[in-house]
Amino acid sequence: MCWVLRVLVDGPLHGYAISRRLSELSDGWFSVDEGSLYPCLDRMEKKGWIRSEAGRSENNRRARFYSLTDTGSAQLQTEEEDWKNFQSAMGRVLRRA
Repeated sequence: MCWVLRVLVDGPLHGYAISRRLSELSDGWFSVDEGSLYPCLDRMEKKGWIRSEAGRSENNRRARFYSLTDTGSAQLQTEEEDWKNFQSAMGRVLRRA
């Protein structure tokens, strides 16, 4: 879920834009289908990490826009720290292997 929170740091996006931005940021390494993304967004909204509101997409279609909450920002910091610790531990293991 960290990756969705990270993508929303720059401002509100609708679901398709979140998926597209993730792909752009990862140079195409990550792609998320709607069947995975929307349940994830729903869970994060229930936890208070993001909020959503109705709006219009860039091609004037109805869309739900998601934005990061203060709780979501704190969660992102926690997950980024966990990731750094994981990378450090994995580096130690690989250097010894």
